[in-house]
Amino acid sequence: MINKEEPKPSGFVSKALEFWTRLFKFLKSLFKKDSSVSQFCRLYLGLPKLSSFKENALEQGRGKIIYGTQKGTSRRLAYKLSRKAKTFGLNLEVVSMAEYEVERLPSERLVFFIVSTYTDGTPPEAGKWFCRWLEESAHDFRCGADFLKRLNFAVFGCGNSQYGKNFNKCAKDVTENLKLMGAKEVTELFHGDEDKGSLDLQFSDWSNIVQLKLSKFIKPLETQTKRSRDAVRLKLEKIKQEQKEKKSTDIEDIGTNGLTMADGHEKPEMLNQTTRGNLKKQGYKIIGSHSGVKICRWTKSMLRGRGGCYKHTFYGIESHRCMEATPSLACANKCVFCWRHHTNPIGKEWKWKMDPPDQIVEQALSYHRGMIKEMRGVPGVKAEKLAEGIDVKHCALSLVGEPIMYPEINELCSRLHSEGISTFLVTNAQFPDAIDRLVPVTQLYVSVDAGTKDSLKAIDRPLFSDFWERFLLCLQKLRDKRQRTVYRLTLVNEWNVEELEQYAKLVDIGKPDFIEIKGVTYCGNNDASSLTIKSVPYHNEVRAFGEKLCTFRGEYGLACEHEHSLSILLARKDKFLKDGAWHTWIDYEKFQDLIRSGKSFGAEDYMEETPRWANWGAKEKGFDPAETRYRKKRNHPKKLIEQPEKVAESMNG
Repeated sequence: MINKEEPKPSGFVSKALEFWTRLFKFLKSLFKKDSSVSQFCRLYLGLPKLSSFKENALEQGRGKIIYGTQKGTSRRLAYKLSRKAKTFGLNLEVVSMAEYEVERLPSERLVFFIVSTYTDGTPPEAGKWFCRWLEESAHDFRCGADFLKRLNFAVFGCGNSQYGKNFNKCAKDVTENLKLMGAKEVTELFHGDEDKGSLDLQFSDWSNIVQLKLSKFIKPLETQTKRSRDAVRLKLEKIKQEQKEKKSTDIEDIGTNGLTMADGHEKPEMLNQTTRGNLKKQGYKIIGSHSGVKICRWTKSMLRGRGGCYKHTFYGIESHRCMEATPSLACANKCVFCWRHHTNPIGKEWKWKMDPPDQIVEQALSYHRGMIKEMRGVPGVKAEKLAEGIDVKHCALSLVGEPIMYPEINELCSRLHSEGISTFLVTNAQFPDAIDRLVPVTQLYVSVDAGTKDSLKAIDRPLFSDFWERFLLCLQKLRDKRQRTVYRLTLVNEWNVEELEQYAKLVDIGKPDFIEIKGVTYCGNNDASSLTIKSVPYHNEVRAFGEKLCTFRGEYGLACEHEHSLSILLARKDKFLKDGAWHTWIDYEKFQDLIRSGKSFGAEDYMEETPRWANWGAKEKGFDPAETRYRKKRNHPKKLIEQPEKVAESMNG
């Protein structure tokens, strides 16, 4: 909460105020009326009124930073500005829009606003009331055009130009509404743009300009060190010259043009240093300028003989021989359940430097094998599994971002096939032309995150304004593929679990071979998402959803389940149910033979019978009985201590 106690002046100002108070008391003892004292001071001593002196003393060198954040970026930058401001004599209090008492705004003298923009150009959740108050007050005749006439302000918008007309909309609205009520800009709105590079570097440029504009609120420029003063002035002169050459009339346009953009004659790299650093902290191995690879926890699990992922259960992959990678860390969506916490770039088209597919595959394999070798010596890792793990047989092109955005995705998939590696490619259904051009892959996924346009918009938060049309067209393109196709549904409680009929209609458009249904993965608290642990459905709820969907689409049957992943699989009965047995597994050697033959082939040509333990309703619930299941010690007396147990024995009680 805001500290309502008035700040106390310090230093020279404090001593001067103390001296003036004593002088005032002395003079008051000589005169009976305060007005006489004030008149005497003004006429003969040339001093201001005591009330005016106190007001100026309290205001000098003080102000506030009010931020509105969704992912935490605005908050971080707010404290960064506060620390920097102290170095040039400005004491700024940092406060969230959610905590600030908006009725106090007319009494403020200097405020910096650092604001992000959320879905559809709306304010972040914590700033909704503040922005609504500004909007209503700006158009309330009772407030008028001088309601905030004493306020000096500056706004830094945190946004991404990929959002088009909604780019920094919240920051624009805050600026416009403040000006309508008479507030004066210290410097014009700065459009921070993640798409143009590091926000931190842009913010640093903006704060330097703010420093030069605030001579009436901060220490004179001459009180800084000569080196610091010259650096700031040189930066400003450089910007002025650049703007002059571009025939720009206003230096503040740098916010839109971008101070830290790469040369317009050369495409920039996809990852700036901040993004690269964030991804590395999460365990990614960065390949070149736009690709990545990371070892999966299920790969580690199967190296220790402790079970495989749902793809092992559903399709027969060997999890310890699977490489999880992507040729494009950028995405066209900012899904609320993204487990990467939106640390990757976004974009609607490829506009970056591009690495060749051979380089990406070679480096990915090198990094992946290195991470496998690092598992040597880890308790439980089996030597034979480790040797097999180095020989990669599968690649899940679903790590993060939108792999199909990579312009040479066909060449990359073909290179993987030439290495004898199967391809599981996942797309978020926003690039129909890329799906249409795609060469045969082992299995092609489309993420179907909602059943209606409004829900898809709320969950995926897409960049494209025509996202729904693109989505439907992608489903149509998927229907034309002869190889294995999959709808991947992620269930989120209170978001999309009630849209069964709408999902059924979407199934009829793409007619996929399989429908994967899984519960959302909760990744902890995330400023970019409002999901909680309550958003995650139980496995029996996922099962119930699949059963109901089969009643709407009778051509699909309940094929497999993997309880540990909250996942189930529906499959087309006419293609994959043969003589009463499901054939959802893949004959990977046969697939490679078909690829090498160059002949046309379909999904039925490389299917394999599903083992009984992987079938729907089996007592193993998707856990391979050849593996050993370990249960970790829990803080509950009925939970088992970490110890091995054979699944078959455990199921028999």
